[in-house]
Amino acid sequence: MAQADITGQRRVSRSEFIAIMALLFATVAFSIDAMLPALPEIGRELAPANLNHAQFVVLVFVAAMGIGTLVVGPLSDSLGRKPVILGGAGLFVVGAMIAGTGQSLELVLFGRALQGLGAAAPRVVALAVIRDLYAGRDMARIVSFVMMIFTLLPAIAPLLGAGIIALAGWRAIFLAFLLFSVISVGWYALRLPETLPPARRRPLKPASLRAAAREVFADPVARRAVLVQTLIFSVLFMLLTSIQQIFDIHFGRGDSFPLWFALIAVIAGSASFTNAMLVGRLGMRFLVRVTLSAQLALSVAMAALFWSGLLPPGAEFAAFMLWAITLFGMLGLTIGNLNALAMEPLGHVAGMAASIIGALATVMSALLAVPVGQAFDGTPRPLATGVLLAVAAAFLLIRKFPERPET
Repeated sequence: MAQADITGQRRVSRSEFIAIMALLFATVAFSIDAMLPALPEIGRELAPANLNHAQFVVLVFVAAMGIGTLVVGPLSDSLGRKPVILGGAGLFVVGAMIAGTGQSLELVLFGRALQGLGAAAPRVVALAVIRDLYAGRDMARIVSFVMMIFTLLPAIAPLLGAGIIALAGWRAIFLAFLLFSVISVGWYALRLPETLPPARRRPLKPASLRAAAREVFADPVARRAVLVQTLIFSVLFMLLTSIQQIFDIHFGRGDSFPLWFALIAVIAGSASFTNAMLVGRLGMRFLVRVTLSAQLALSVAMAALFWSGLLPPGAEFAAFMLWAITLFGMLGLTIGNLNALAMEPLGHVAGMAASIIGALATVMSALLAVPVGQAFDGTPRPLATGVLLAVAAAFLLIRKFPERPET
């Protein structure tokens, strides 16, 4: 059933709205996960002297997206939602064309940087679109449905990427990115009106962004939540940059990697729903502390096993799979809670603060992941060491987390 939007026009049904928002959210996940099966071929073709340099195809995208996250939220508050999403999509498409035709790794990375900057728009502004039309429990329901659809994409993206490579080579993946953006953003542009009318727009003032940044850094809860979030995101990017090489080189399962990755993503996806069921009773701090405590113990065990070489190959692979599931699942049990804790004292500057927190955590975590990915030596040992250090640091920070009543 169609419903009236805030401007009094007719808009799409709730189910169609959810589908559009889910596709916009999925731009980032598709742009990262579909690239994973292509990294070995990109390395062999464009960086044969150091295959690990192919990992920058993921890391450059993530870092650029983090930078874009800082500006697209305030821009959409000033110019409206549609111009920013459409502009970001245009930049994403140009980047896909450059990366898909680039004859050097440097040119491919330049295209990926443009893609990352452009992908920040649908990632951030789509949430603002939802908030323009829904509030309170209605908004929570919409976001929950969007995330349910969104979590399916990381499971199938490597399979799609592998299929495209088999049919047309790794460069064709960038054509898939272009088509995905045209379909998702085109659907949004044709079916949804502008949700932020001129009367509600705010002038873009750098001074406001600086003031919000000062508040984020001044508040002890927000400051520590950002640091813990950064360390947890760094674990994700360490895993994403190394996992395909580990499956291919160490375990000899490169051909079946997309299937194993899909299994990991599907099982780990249940962590978000578990968190939603438990957080009301147990609290955000408690869940983050328990999750990091369990992950620290598991990562100590995994590092010891990988460095000792005591496990036979079959058991080592099973242990790695279990560990990878818990690493992905850790995000579902922590990131939402940490975002909520960071934003609790910053409601009066929520939009600006969200952009700042997202940008800081994304860029810094990508930088932390670089040395771990580049240290890959054909075994899971560098990954296990990097993850252990990041989780231990996050655990120490959360132990001394300032207490404040949770709402």
